[in-house]
Amino acid sequence: MASIVAQFLNGLASASTLFLIAVGLSLIFGVTRIVNFAHGSLYMLGLYAAYSLIDRFGPTPLGFWGGVIGAALLVGALGALVEVAILRRIYRAPELFQLLATFALVLVIRDAVLWHWGPEDLLGPRAPGFAGSVAILGKPFPEYDLLLIAVGPLVLVLLWLLLNRTRWGTLVRAATQDREMVGALGVNERWLFTGVFALGAFLAGLGGALQIPREPAQLFLDLTAISDAFVVVVVGGMGSIPGAFLAALLIGEIKALCIGLGTVTVGGVAISFSKLTLVVEFIVMAIVLIVRPYGLLGKPLAMQRGAGAPVELPARPDGRAMALAGLAVLAALAALPAAGTPYAVVLAIDILVFALFAASLQFIMGPAGMVSFGHAAYFGLGAYGAALLLKRAGLPMEATLALGPLVAALGAALFGAFVVRLSGVYLAMLTLAFAQIVWSIAFQWDAFTGGSNGLVGVWPSGWLSGKTAFYFLTLACVAAGVFLLRRIHFSPYGYALRAGRDSPLRADAIGLDIGRLQWVAFVIAGAFAGVAGALAGYSKGSISPEVMAVSRSVDGLVMVLLGGVQTLSGPLVGAAAFTWLQDTIARNTEYWRAILGATILFIVLAFPQGIVGQLAAWLGSRDRGAPEGMVGWRRRRA
Repeated sequence: MASIVAQFLNGLASASTLFLIAVGLSLIFGVTRIVNFAHGSLYMLGLYAAYSLIDRFGPTPLGFWGGVIGAALLVGALGALVEVAILRRIYRAPELFQLLATFALVLVIRDAVLWHWGPEDLLGPRAPGFAGSVAILGKPFPEYDLLLIAVGPLVLVLLWLLLNRTRWGTLVRAATQDREMVGALGVNERWLFTGVFALGAFLAGLGGALQIPREPAQLFLDLTAISDAFVVVVVGGMGSIPGAFLAALLIGEIKALCIGLGTVTVGGVAISFSKLTLVVEFIVMAIVLIVRPYGLLGKPLAMQRGAGAPVELPARPDGRAMALAGLAVLAALAALPAAGTPYAVVLAIDILVFALFAASLQFIMGPAGMVSFGHAAYFGLGAYGAALLLKRAGLPMEATLALGPLVAALGAALFGAFVVRLSGVYLAMLTLAFAQIVWSIAFQWDAFTGGSNGLVGVWPSGWLSGKTAFYFLTLACVAAGVFLLRRIHFSPYGYALRAGRDSPLRADAIGLDIGRLQWVAFVIAGAFAGVAGALAGYSKGSISPEVMAVSRSVDGLVMVLLGGVQTLSGPLVGAAAFTWLQDTIARNTEYWRAILGATILFIVLAFPQGIVGQLAAWLGSRDRGAPEGMVGWRRRRA
């Protein structure tokens, strides 16, 4: 009984932390409609800032609690500065470009933290007056955790009072429902948005600062925190603060239950529930979204209200000039091994692999209109499928290159059946949930997948042992894959897919099964991502769970957005630019992430359609005669 109570209280303490991380993100999204990928970085900054302030003023009651509040205020001020300097310029850009801008901030903030605090983990002192423990049913329980249990409900009550008993809160709630009307009534939307963003950043910083006695400040807390925050916000319902609190309670208690159960033997089979803590929140999210697509307390209209971003015009078939340019690029790539260095060949293989990966992601983002936060799952399934067939089944490399992508396609078919039922951020988050489930299986199934060590010795056949020979194989596979994707894009199926994206009611009225069209697109994209994954595995000679981590999915999104979502050559250019920049900058400076992030920010502001999309718009080939598009957004912004 004592153990059950202790785990229940641990779950409540974890729930308070999760709520503090997530509530600011939910508040920001509810008003600005920005999915702030940098929210986890603000949480991390709160932890680091609290460490420095407490270290400076001493671990006295005034120094400790003053450091905690001071860190939260500093993060809140930084959030206001970011909103004014960057985000205010892109509110009417498509949501994906806003996401890309906040991801760039993640890179900049991480290297800023590395420069100022260094790479070592920093553990702060215990809280004065809460350093001991109390006996609960004969078992000690930390006093500080009891304090955290009270903080979550206290913040919820204070937010309720702020939003329901003040004029500012009334304006925030009104902006959540219809921000155009709020602006029409004479309210200064800009400063309202700045205030909301500052409050959300303050809450994230407070959540991080309060963790200083419990966990060290680490550079990788940003991605961990944003994953947890996304899960809580989506399970609770985007923009719903009570929903975020309910979801935090649910996930916190389920994780505590898994830890408490440990390993249980059922019918002679040992089941390790403690290992589920890595992925249980994503399992919960997947179940909730399948049963209730808009979260526990979310509303279906929440994703459709507010200032809608203009939509890019669909891509058109290439003319003769573009076809000749493509052939010229292909010829140049074929001549690369003779003219370039061995390192250039290795880098070119990576670029080609990620070009196909990005092209497969663009296929569901462009014509299908579905955003995936977990596309790396199919990249990884293709890689692991080929490697396991080679290592465990003893099949030749040539056969595994064909069967590995089939494994990815089967995974996409299974997950896609649930994903296509959703839309918007909910769809994207369900893809993330499935990807994390696949990642956790690869990470923890030591006997089959090699666990965290992965699989080594995944080498091509003898006739492909040289890098030059494998380069030509990769070039042939990628060229064929890109060509097939383009043919599908402009086939009758591709036009039907775009009809379902642009006008679902009309498409349904003429008899198109939009769900089936999108599901097929999901399977096709998964298969081609699997081809890229299988090629990546053989090019490196090993496979690890990192090939399907969240960061790989984000890299794919960045590549597509850098090149241009609605351009077929955009993902290829974006993949080449991103991979080359990452490799070049990383070899020359320790702070390559900051430079890469600053470059991405510049591209977002200067090329809102992506590199290829903006060049095409400047040439007038894609907006001629269009009533509204991304060029229109640029003109309105100017």
